[in-house]
Amino acid sequence: MPRIIIELHIEAPIAIVFDLARSIDLHKISTSHTNEQAISGKTSGLINLHEQVTWKAKHFGIYQRLSSKITALKKPYFFVDEMVAGAFHSFKHEHHFKTLENGTVMTDIFVYKAPLGFLGSLANILFLKKYMTQLLTRRNMVIKNFAETEQWKSVLK
Repeated sequence: MPRIIIELHIEAPIAIVFDLARSIDLHKISTSHTNEQAISGKTSGLINLHEQVTWKAKHFGIYQRLSSKITALKKPYFFVDEMVAGAFHSFKHEHHFKTLENGTVMTDIFVYKAPLGFLGSLANILFLKKYMTQLLTRRNMVIKNFAETEQWKSVLK
């Protein structure tokens, strides 16, 4: 199964970075280019253990729905969201946070299986892994920008 690992240093306290990463409201901001909306389950605020959210977003010109659930959480060091229903065959997204002297290291580990067997594997080689890497990187940069400025206060009330 394809695996994407993204590590990012953020000059902000671990608690802020952790909460921004699980903020439904910041997720909406970071994925505004896909017109992503939380349409059921936890639709705002901070998502917690055993909570679920269903997203509607436009990817590759098609509106899609994806439901994921928080299956593990150890505040402020780790949480996992896993797909419950959606376009992928499956995915597991681990979010790790480590305190450094001058901030936090946030590491995403995204493991997924594309749908449609051979066609999905081909799509992964041709464009899906690159697309998902760019999507996750863009989201992480929004987290970084909010965490390193006073903007975090607008979503973590």
